[in-house]
Amino acid sequence: MKTIDIQPPLQVSAAPPQPIVLTLGFFDGVHRGHQAVIKTGKKIALAKKIPLAVMTFNIHPAVVYRGVSETDIRYLSTREEKIRIMQSLGVDYLYVVHFTPDFAALTPQAFVDQYLVGLKADTVVAGFDYTYGKRDVASMALLPKYARGRFDVISVPELAEDGQKVSSTRIRHALDSRDIDTANDFLGYTYTTAGKVVHGEARGRLLGFPTINLETLGQQRLPGIGIYAVKVKVGTTWYLGMASIGRNVTFGADRDVTLEINLLDFNQMIYGETVQVRWYHYLRGEVKFAGADALIDQLKKDETAVRDYFAAKKG
Repeated sequence: MKTIDIQPPLQVSAAPPQPIVLTLGFFDGVHRGHQAVIKTGKKIALAKKIPLAVMTFNIHPAVVYRGVSETDIRYLSTREEKIRIMQSLGVDYLYVVHFTPDFAALTPQAFVDQYLVGLKADTVVAGFDYTYGKRDVASMALLPKYARGRFDVISVPELAEDGQKVSSTRIRHALDSRDIDTANDFLGYTYTTAGKVVHGEARGRLLGFPTINLETLGQQRLPGIGIYAVKVKVGTTWYLGMASIGRNVTFGADRDVTLEINLLDFNQMIYGETVQVRWYHYLRGEVKFAGADALIDQLKKDETAVRDYFAAKKG
């Protein structure tokens, strides 16, 4: 797969050498609903024997359209994770358009003429609710009018489960609510984040449960405060772990939220390394214990719960 960054305006050199099926969306998380859109595009591309391309953006459109601060956005997937998933779905070209104010100011017709036609779209595929400007003038229902017969338009219907639309918004809510099982179900894979191992207070080692302290990279969304069953990739190996997102309230008030993970069957110093974390299951909330002994007793129970969870998952 070839990844191409587009700094508006679109340059002729960015266009592919032949017509393409062009799939549109921001695709945060590349969840099952997004996957349905991309798979529809892939099916058409295979039938027409032309490449499949995806057009996405470097930042969430809300930053420009709604004035949301970019630092307030927490994404479900990093650029690298999005690229990995797109590649696994058989995408040939990934266009990452930098969402500048000038790009956002394009009229629907100009967007179609400059980008969809400019990228040699034979067929354009998007979710039913995709917009390319204000919804009342830039909906999928109106796209054929702007296309003027130059490309086909395929609108993919909503994917719902238990009466709920599979959406990035719903997944964010599930993560915030510590409902990892629902988030993973809607994603279609295990939610993954990346972090750099940094120095902490080394209190876990004194308690007999040494932890790695992670500084989350980029603007990734972490689940809500609590204790979780996770797997952590160190080098090429995945280790079982129990992750704590919280303020360590047992040891004081008004502490910052941190991410600490006790890796099971692991005893290495890996400061400065970048690791991946797969979030599998919520175990319990954060508790203020009377002292270190009570905390140690609970940590032993948490370790058993993590081992039992993964043992049952294998079965």
